Amino acid sequence: MGVGATARDDATDIALRALVEPRRRAILRLVADTELPAGAIADAFEVTRTAVSQHLTVLRDAGLVTERRDGTRRLYRARPEGLAELRSFLDDMWATSLLTAKNLVEADRERQSES
Repeated sequence: MGVGATARDDATDIALRALVEPRRRAILRLVADTELPAGAIADAFEVTRTAVSQHLTVLRDAGLVTERRDGTRRLYRARPEGLAELRSFLDDMWATSLLTAKNLVEADRERQSES
């Protein structure tokens, strides 16, 4: 971990890297509200099943989806906890950005009133 980094920061970094790939975001949308077998997920894309399997592995390793076995099938669903952690990070970043913008505006007003 880097200076000041935490395990949560590392998990967020892994999740963000996983979501850089547009197809992974599309897969996550597919399994956001329902559990789907890997084959049904693969059928939604014009790439090989192996490629989809690799994307699912990245999403699972990032904590964004869960995998459940049902006989020979592997079923995937979005993992709400992983998404909540990512949302918390984005909410915190947004709040910090708004506070910084507010402080800059107030500092600019003070400079203008002193002129």
